[in-house]
Amino acid sequence: MKTFNEYSIGGLKLKNRIVMPPMCMYSSDESGCVKDWHVTHYMTRAVGGVGLIIVEATAIAPNGRISSKDLGIWNDKQILGLKSIVDGCKEHGAKIAIQLAHAGRKCGAEGETTVAPTSYKFSDSYRIPKELAREEIKEIVNNFKYAAKRANDAGFDAIEIHGAHGYLIHEFLSPRSNMRKDEYGGSIENRTRFLQEIISSIKEVWPKEKTILLRISADDYLDRGLDINEMVKIINIVKNDIDIVHVSSGGLENVSIKTYPGYQVRYSEVIRKECNIPTIAVGLIKEYDQVEEILSNDRADLIALGRELLRNPYWVLNSAHKNSFDIDYPKQYERGF
Repeated sequence: MKTFNEYSIGGLKLKNRIVMPPMCMYSSDESGCVKDWHVTHYMTRAVGGVGLIIVEATAIAPNGRISSKDLGIWNDKQILGLKSIVDGCKEHGAKIAIQLAHAGRKCGAEGETTVAPTSYKFSDSYRIPKELAREEIKEIVNNFKYAAKRANDAGFDAIEIHGAHGYLIHEFLSPRSNMRKDEYGGSIENRTRFLQEIISSIKEVWPKEKTILLRISADDYLDRGLDINEMVKIINIVKNDIDIVHVSSGGLENVSIKTYPGYQVRYSEVIRKECNIPTIAVGLIKEYDQVEEILSNDRADLIALGRELLRNPYWVLNSAHKNSFDIDYPKQYERGF
C-alpha cells in the first residue's frame, strides 16, 4: 500500500502521500493577514494526519487577490500570521507549503486596477483589465520573488506557483487569453517566458534544498485554448527548475466541464510519463481505494483531496484505521482507533 508510505521530493520528506490542496477561505480582510480561522483550519488537517498542506492562494500584490478577503504576502506585516500557521502545522507532523498567486483579470478585490496579458475581461461580471506593459511585467516578477523570500522567512517547507485556473500566469500561457505581439505572446516559448522569469526570480531567494511546486491547468476545454499536448511542451520547458507538477484543469473561461471522480487524473498520468516529472493528482478524489489505485498504477506520486478534507479533516486517520494500516495516531486520539 502506497497511500501511507513516506515520500521525498526535492528536500521535502512527507510522512504519507496525501496532500491538502490550496482552497481559498475568503476569511481575511483588507489587510490580507492571517486570522484565527486560518490557524484552526490548517492545524486541524495537520492533527488529522495530512502529509503536505498547501495554504490557499496567497496574493503577491493587492491587485493579485481573487477577493478582498484573500490572504496576502505582499508586505512584511503579513509574515507573522503566516508563521503561526507554519509553526502549528509543523508541531503536529505536517509539512507545509504556500501557493503564491496573482489573480490577473479575475481580480475581484475592490478598488484595485485589474491587469492581464491582454485587455480582455474574464466575463461580463468582471472589469476590463489593463494590458500589462513590459516594465509592469518585470514588477510582478519581482513581487513573486519578494513573496518567496517572505515565505521562507515564515518557515514554509515549499512554495507552489499558481499557474492554473485562469489566473495571471495561466492567462499568459494560454493562446486564448494571451494575444500579445511581443516576446510574451505568440509561440509556446514566448507564452511561457513570464512563468520562466517568475521561477528564475524565485530561485534567487528560495533555498536550493527547498521544494518548488507548479500548479497548472492541463486543459482549457476550449477551442484555441491550451490542451494536454501544449501543456506537455510547457512543462518540458520549465521542468528542470521545478520539483513537482500539481495537475488541475479549466478555469480560463466559464465552461461546462464533465466531472466525475478522478476526472483530471489522466492529465497527471500523461505529464508524469511524457515529462518525466513527479505529479500530484487532484479532482473529486475521496475514497481510499481510488487513492491507492492511482498511486499503485503510477498515475501520480501524491494525491490531493480538496472537498473531501473539508468534509473530513481526519481522512488520513480514519482511512488508516479502516484499512488496518499502522500509523502514528495523535496520542490524544489513540483511544479512538
